[in-house]
Amino acid sequence: MRGNKPDHLSECHGFTNESLAHRISTCPLDASVDAPLWGLAHLPVPGVLYRSAIYREATVSRSPQKQPTPESFLPVPPATFHILLALADGDLHGYAIMQDVAQRSEGAVRLGPGTLYGALKRLLEARLVDESGERADPERADERRRYYRLTPLGLAVARAEARRLDAIVRTARRKKLIGARPA
Repeated sequence: MRGNKPDHLSECHGFTNESLAHRISTCPLDASVDAPLWGLAHLPVPGVLYRSAIYREATVSRSPQKQPTPESFLPVPPATFHILLALADGDLHGYAIMQDVAQRSEGAVRLGPGTLYGALKRLLEARLVDESGERADPERADERRRYYRLTPLGLAVARAEARRLDAIVRTARRKKLIGARPA
C-alpha cells in the first residue's frame, strides 16, 4: 500500500507485504515476459512468467555447450551469404566487403553500412566470423579499419548454404525454369 491507496498488486491480486515477500523468496523467474526493474511491478504476479538475464545465464551455463552444426544456421539470409562469400577469399575490412559484393553481383546487390555491420555483428556473435588483428599488407593497412575473417565454422556454414542453394538451382533446371532459353 502507498499511503491510504492500495497499489495494483494488493488491490487486484490480494497480496500483502508478507505474501509478496514469500513469493519473492520461493518463485523462480521463468522465461516469457521481461519484468521491469523498478517499483513493485518487478515482483512475481500469479499467471505471469518473467524473464531475467541472470536466470537465463544460469540456465544456459549449467547445460553442456553443444557445438552447433553448420546446418543449424541454414538458411542463411542473402546479405549474410554474400558476406561469407566475400570472406571466403581472405580477410577483408567492411568497405572491401561492400565492394566485393557489388562487384561479384554485377551491381545487383549493394550492401549499405547498416546491413553490413548489423550482419557482421551477428556473424561475430555466432562465431562464424572473427575480427582479424593481422593485416594483409601492414604498410598499406589503415589501423582504424577492422578486418574480418571466416572461422572454420563460418566456412562450413558457407559451404552448407552453397550446397543448399545448388540443390534448389538443380531443381529449377529440372523443371526448366532456368537453363533453357524460351523460343
